[in-house]
Amino acid sequence: MQANLTLLGLVLSSFLIGCASQHTVPLTTVRTVNLARYAGHWYEIARLPNSFQHDDSRATADYTLKRDGTLRVVNTEFRPDGTTNKAIGSATVVPDSSGAKLRVKFAGLAALVPVAEKGNYWIFELAPDYSKVLVGTPDRKFLWLLARDAHLSAEERKAYLKIARREGFAVKTMIITQWPR
Repeated sequence: MQANLTLLGLVLSSFLIGCASQHTVPLTTVRTVNLARYAGHWYEIARLPNSFQHDDSRATADYTLKRDGTLRVVNTEFRPDGTTNKAIGSATVVPDSSGAKLRVKFAGLAALVPVAEKGNYWIFELAPDYSKVLVGTPDRKFLWLLARDAHLSAEERKAYLKIARREGFAVKTMIITQWPR
């Protein structure tokens, strides 16, 4: 009995050490983001499953740069039954992040959810022409691959998801968004 408890303790300790060290390396963001270039219409290409989007839906994100330097955010979820759901909010640049880290807060009940000072929208890969982006949370629970065009080649998608995997995201569970042609 004592040997079984000792073995169980070792297994649990190893598991907890693995969990604790899994994200000890901070998520690295891009150096700078020009929010005027970043603003505009984006298509969701892939995402980690989450509780606020249906697995069989697809989504777009529209960012509008406001005079005060914040972004107006409108996320639209398109459901298979033809209905849509919009989430409207604003994004504020985290100080000293050069636009690569944002604090996104939504209206309605979502406004009750606290947002960390370090931000909840980190841009860690961005195409030089601002056509594709990987956005995630520093705890690596949320991840989106967005693009200006709804149809990204399989090779490009794989290349971006490889970057996300290298950064510690669970890309094996990604939902690939299916846009009509």
